Amino acid sequence: MNAIRTLLSPRGAVFLLLAGLLLAITVISPSFAEPSQLIRFVQRVAPIAIVAIGQYFVVVGGEFDLSMGSLITAQVVIAGNLIGQDASRIAPTLILMLVLGTLVGLVNGLLVTLLRIPSFIVTLGMMLALLGGVMYWTGGAATGNPVDSFRALGRGGIRGIPVIEILPYSVLILTAVLLAAILFTRTAFGRTIVALGENRHVARYSGARSWWVTTSTFIISAFSATVAGVLLVGYAGVHPKVGQGYEFIAITAVVLGGVVLGGGRGWVVAAVAGAFALEALFTLLNFAGVPSTLRDGIQGIIIIASVAYSASGSGSHRRKAPPGSVPPSPTSPLDGKEPVAPAMRGS
Repeated sequence: MNAIRTLLSPRGAVFLLLAGLLLAITVISPSFAEPSQLIRFVQRVAPIAIVAIGQYFVVVGGEFDLSMGSLITAQVVIAGNLIGQDASRIAPTLILMLVLGTLVGLVNGLLVTLLRIPSFIVTLGMMLALLGGVMYWTGGAATGNPVDSFRALGRGGIRGIPVIEILPYSVLILTAVLLAAILFTRTAFGRTIVALGENRHVARYSGARSWWVTTSTFIISAFSATVAGVLLVGYAGVHPKVGQGYEFIAITAVVLGGVVLGGGRGWVVAAVAGAFALEALFTLLNFAGVPSTLRDGIQGIIIIASVAYSASGSGSHRRKAPPGSVPPSPTSPLDGKEPVAPAMRGS
């Protein structure tokens, strides 16, 4: 009974949905079930799943990141134009991309936490700023062609593998990122992110430096967008619109995985399953002849339906503040130095 209840919960339903979609695709196209085709499907989903992992930490912490798609585009353009056909430029360009990603995440986080600007507004502004920079640099045209050894990260792999023929590097990278995310969620810092999304005031009273915890989620998000950008250079090529819409795809995948908008509850594995389910749905619609122009509308319906299902199945997930506690004011010194509340020192 517990297993059935878990599968029917918002967190577990995504796995049933994914299984059903994969079965439907196999019925329409039996060759899809071949191991070589399945591994190619995982390769195609890898960048989306990695972005969903980054978005998961932001959403479960109670915020949004709308700048991921533009950051992916910026990273792809940087790689395409700075590396060129010189393999010796790969390492310094990767370092530059990591620095840029960290800087974007840091700016987003500090604006949200220190200036108290809603994350929707901050990341929307960052999205437009990055997109404007890319358009100014490229003139809106596809530019740059990095060396094949760099592009191999996204489209290459280990060949000669029995049954599947090739094990794509992107699948290995996705596996490593997912394992790291799972381990991170089990650390004290990872649990603090969830606690902060569930009840910011209680998390502050417990001694958490809320400004840094929230800022770190934006840095993680930007890092995931950078990794996805590296993979997309090889898989999708260099184009000023390569990352367009990825922020909404990531949010849709996270919500489909049962992560509560507003923070406080979610499972990173379910968020990744949401990314696979979303891509499986688009694959099924493609096989069924449904126009790709309907994708945006379908994503919107999925978000509304998933949020409604999660709300109806769980009710209010937020805990009330301890009796007698007073939420800190916007100018409270708890933002910088969060002492443990007297009532909780013995806990």
